[in-house]
Amino acid sequence: MMNGFEKRANLIKEKIMKTTLDMLQTSEPKRIRIADISKTAKVSQVTIYNYFGSKEALLREVFINFADKAILDFEEYMNEGHSLKEKIEHIIFLEKESYRGFPPGLIKELLIEDHELASYIEKQYKEKTIPLTVRLIEEGKHSGEISNDISIESVLGFIQLYMNQYENLLEMAQQSGNMDEFLDEMVHMFFYGICGKS
Repeated sequence: MMNGFEKRANLIKEKIMKTTLDMLQTSEPKRIRIADISKTAKVSQVTIYNYFGSKEALLREVFINFADKAILDFEEYMNEGHSLKEKIEHIIFLEKESYRGFPPGLIKELLIEDHELASYIEKQYKEKTIPLTVRLIEEGKHSGEISNDISIESVLGFIQLYMNQYENLLEMAQQSGNMDEFLDEMVHMFFYGICGKS
């Protein structure tokens, strides 16, 4: 159990990380300075350096925290007994939310500049994302929502095709003027193709 000092320290850390996350939505990582974070969060620069050591380490922790929370949220959602369609729609919702906080261009920039972060994300992808996706497919087959004639590998490949183009899909959705409707239609096509539901 945390004592009073640890609770205060955690609150200050969270405040610094939240401020940094908010700033990343309007500024490139290179343009954000510890001095600006300090001013906005109303904490001293020394405090930020004491907690995180460097701006790079702070950005890394902010992104890791964001990614871990998204995975945890989805794991919890997976255990609530939703249909396959609801789970896929929830993934789209999480991607849409993360797009607002971390646009794909920003994620690429962070990963290129921080090898430690890149290897962490790769590890999470292999150890959490892929097993969760396989579980999603297996449950879909078990419930009859995914055809047993199609292999897990093929469904994984199909999902990967979508995910590889997700940045473009989100940009198209934004340009369409109605992001939610566009993504709903993409989910419909994901399940039923362009001929619609039989």
